[in-house]
Formats: sequence, C-alpha cells, structure tokens
Amino acid sequence: MNERNFFAELKRRNVYKVAVACAIGAILAAAAACADEITVVSNLLGPEGPLFVDGNLYYVGWISNTLSKCDGKKATVLNNTPGCGHNGLALTKKKTFLLACTNDPGAILELDMTGKQLRRWDADSNGKKFDGGINDIVVTANGGAYATVFGPYANPPTPTAVIGKILYLGPGGEKWVEVADNLNYANGIGVSPDQKTLYVSETVGNCILKFTINGNGSLSNRSNFALLSHLVRNKVNSWWLGPDSMKIDSKGNIYVAQWFGGKILKLSPEGKLLHVFEIAAGDGTTNVAFGEGEKELYVTVVKDPNDPQAKGSIVKIPNVK
Repeated sequence: MNERNFFAELKRRNVYKVAVACAIGAILAAAAACADEITVVSNLLGPEGPLFVDGNLYYVGWISNTLSKCDGKKATVLNNTPGCGHNGLALTKKKTFLLACTNDPGAILELDMTGKQLRRWDADSNGKKFDGGINDIVVTANGGAYATVFGPYANPPTPTAVIGKILYLGPGGEKWVEVADNLNYANGIGVSPDQKTLYVSETVGNCILKFTINGNGSLSNRSNFALLSHLVRNKVNSWWLGPDSMKIDSKGNIYVAQWFGGKILKLSPEGKLLHVFEIAAGDGTTNVAFGEGEKELYVTVVKDPNDPQAKGSIVKIPNVK
C-alpha cells in the first residue's frame, strides 16, 4: 500500500469509526429515553385530558366517551356520556370539572369529582351551536374559563374550513361568549401565570398563537407565538401535523403536544425551544399534565394517529427544569 492509499484508508476507517460511534450514541440515547418512559395506563381509546389532582390521575377517552380516574392501583370510569367525544378537561376553582365534548356540534359539561353531570352548554350566548366541536378548556385564576372550538374533522380527514373560535365564561357566569374567531382548527389552550397572555394551538398550520387578556376577559393583540416547523423537523408530511393540547408551568414555560410528531415541546415565554421530549409510545401525542411539584409529566399518546380507534396509553416521564 503506497503512502497516499495508506492515509486514504486511515481516513476511511476513522470516518467509519465516527459513524459507528454516532449510531451507537443515538441508539443508547433512544434506549435511555425509553427507559425513563413508564406506562401508567394502557389499552385506552382516544386518550386525552390528563389532570393530576390530589394524587390521582384523571383522563378521558374521545373514542370510549369516558372520564376515568387512576389512583395508582386501579382505574375507575367516572363518566360515560355517549356521543360526547370526551376531550379537554379542566379543574375549576370549585373542584368540579369542565369537560369538552369534541363530537360535532359539541358541548361543554360541568361534572363533579365523581363524574356526575351538573350543567351542560350546547350553544354560546347568542344561541350559536358549537359547530366543529369543543376541543380544550382552561380555567383562569379568577374562576373564569376559555374554551376552543375546533372545526369539521371528516373521514378521511381533510381540513375543510377555518371556523375555529375561542369562547369565554366569566367568573360566576352562565353563558359562554365568543371572543375570537377565524382560527385554523383551534386546539390546545393555556394561560400564563400572570394571567395576561392566552396561548392557543392552531393544529392546521403547525402554529401557536398568543393573545393579550383584557380585564373583562376579552382578547386583543393576536399574534403568532411559535411556528413548530421552525423549531423541530416535521416527522411526517400531513395537514394534521401540529400542536395539540398544552400546559403551562409555574415559570410560564409552555409544554405542547405535537399530534403526528410523537413529542412534547417545551417553549419559553419568549418562544425559544428549551427541550424536546421524544415519546416512544406513539406518534399521536395529544396532551400533557404535571405531576407533583412539576417534577414529572404525564403524557397521553395514541400509538398510530391514523388508527380510527385511536388506541393508546398514558406514560410518565421525568421533567427537565
């Protein structure tokens, strides 16, 4: 072997070693991520709406039309309302639940902690049906609440109309008032700790919007907060690859599930990507909840977003501060 060929072979071997080392590193990193991912509840149909309350995990299934509670030993169905399409779930200041019924034309239910229905809304303050279905709900510090109206979800699913809305229920109020419209499939919704900013997912468009919350609950200063395709590489080419439900921690960081992305993105209040939680249990990540002290995350995930039964699970992973 001449000198030129010797150094060429040496270079080739070093590149090969680096490639092998990188591949092994990637495999070990993936294995470590899987090792940190613990399945809490399995065999769910349309898992969504996780809430960790007083040591119990509450969650819903939009295919099974159920609200359930897991106490760490067993899971108990608390509510089964046929045709609801249980989706978003929020805890009120009165220790009741607000439940989003996503099946068109949609409804909002108030339930007690045992799952008993206390109230039901089928239309807004102007008598307009919730066409497109209610997707998610968030409760504010003063006892008010915001909810999102999604949009028509046909089969096969193809975006058909930009009719997403945001509704508001004032503290002690009786009627939901429309406060924003023309959202491209409004989905997850969250409020900043200082109660001044509302964040809303637009699933079609892979975008998160933000609004200023005014003193009377109305919204202003609509703007783009984050375009997820600029923060992470798109996993698939789909209309429905985009942000789903979200939660906001005590520091104002946003944790948003990406449907068809198989991940939870952690964003700063400035829109900077802080961390990506890759979820091994499936590509249909739908929502996230904080465990005790925000040290752990409970993630609802559908294994295959194309599965009409939306079979999935809830997994627990450590948070990253």
